[in-house]
Amino acid sequence: MADLVIVRHGQSQANRDNIFTGWTDVPLTAKGIEQGRLVGKELRDRGLQFAAAHTSYMQRAIMTTDIILEAIDQLYIPVHKTWRLNERHYGALSGRNKAVVKEEIGAAKLHRWRRGFKDLPPQLPTRQHERRYDRLGVKIPLSESLAMTQKRLLPYWQDQIAPQLLDGHNQLIVAHGSSLRALIKYLDQIPDDQIDQVEVPNGKPILYHFDDHLNILQKTFITMDGETDDNS
Repeated sequence: MADLVIVRHGQSQANRDNIFTGWTDVPLTAKGIEQGRLVGKELRDRGLQFAAAHTSYMQRAIMTTDIILEAIDQLYIPVHKTWRLNERHYGALSGRNKAVVKEEIGAAKLHRWRRGFKDLPPQLPTRQHERRYDRLGVKIPLSESLAMTQKRLLPYWQDQIAPQLLDGHNQLIVAHGSSLRALIKYLDQIPDDQIDQVEVPNGKPILYHFDDHLNILQKTFITMDGETDDNS
């Protein structure tokens, strides 16, 4: 049996300013840093220990990972960074204010773009390039649906995380709202037409307890005031 904790990074500057971020690299706010500390304190108080941590190529997730590991005195464990855990790419919406976009296209269409499974946000006219991805031979998407995000995430889950859990080694994932929604959809077997009901707030850990075959025995939504919501 093993435990998996997944956490969305603390509040970023784009979260604070209500901006679509995607693969744009933005730092944490002071509130985001404090959220990471509170997550670490809660995990430490629960006595959770991890064999490894996994995060994206985005500094908001990397910084949150480091803050959590420092709080639980586990900075020594391996931290694996992968573009496969990046936030979904919001294409031409990246950098735009969500309220302004909502005024332009309406709440229903915006909801489909943000929370639907196969709905694709408007694409960028040309592909962006960054050294961090070019060196890996990774093409930055023009935009991504949640389905596309899940497709590029699952190989990492299947090759790097699931085998560790099957061997009884607890794992920590610190990623993003959409990439974690994609993972939750897979783990919880959520139908396509119900994934729009799933939200992953900043700095709110979710604890999965698995049996020896990676069947979920218990899923716990950890809150910072000590209260929990258990779904067994």
